[in-house]
Amino acid sequence: MAGHSQFKNIMHRKGRQDAQKSKLFGKLAREITVAAKLGTPDPAMNPRLRAAIIAARQENMPKDNIERAVKKALGNEGENYDEIRYEGYGPGGVAVIVEALTDNRNRAASDIRSFFTKSGGNLGETGSVSFMFDRTGIIEYDRSVADDDAVLDAAIEAGADDVVSGEGGHEIYASTEGYRDVAKALEAKFGEPRKAALIWKPQNTVAVDDETGEKLLKLMDLLNEHDDVQHVYANFEVSDALMAKMGG
Repeated sequence: MAGHSQFKNIMHRKGRQDAQKSKLFGKLAREITVAAKLGTPDPAMNPRLRAAIIAARQENMPKDNIERAVKKALGNEGENYDEIRYEGYGPGGVAVIVEALTDNRNRAASDIRSFFTKSGGNLGETGSVSFMFDRTGIIEYDRSVADDDAVLDAAIEAGADDVVSGEGGHEIYASTEGYRDVAKALEAKFGEPRKAALIWKPQNTVAVDDETGEKLLKLMDLLNEHDDVQHVYANFEVSDALMAKMGG
């Protein structure tokens, strides 16, 4: 059930590109508003909204900002955002999934297509690479909440599919159907997680050389820096040396 999380260095490469807090807070607020509009404004009854609020808290987003984002949904204020998933291939044929929330589909598509093209990749049709990923729930805790065995036992009891424990903390994976129940059971035992969300987890990752890896990481940066882009997933690994060099 336990294993090594091979794609952590890509999934969590958000320190530098999200350095501007205002941009990051804007993206988090957009997700909170959309989640509240699509479901109930009560995070206890709306898993997506709860996940968005947890993500905002982890980035120390002020409580007033969070409440304002929820109120926008209640008052039908602000823009209406379309949820769009883009799929394509980056340098070296690496599969990339981009999740966006945009109020201008044409602008978002044009910008994202140009990023892929400039990097030596190409944007494909929806479904062109997602078959290489699993849509799954992830619940993350710091190492300090409990030892590996205790987390594993709790995850099995809660109905999780997999657990990965390492220096960076504990990651618990659950099916899309069971994710909410697993998250609630673990929260009752260990408290609020540092992350709880639905993600695209690559079924396999491919190691790339440093030259290709540098191009891919630059593409990740371009995508993550775009205002409309919420999440980026890819199925590659790079060396720790390159991650350090690129500031990841």
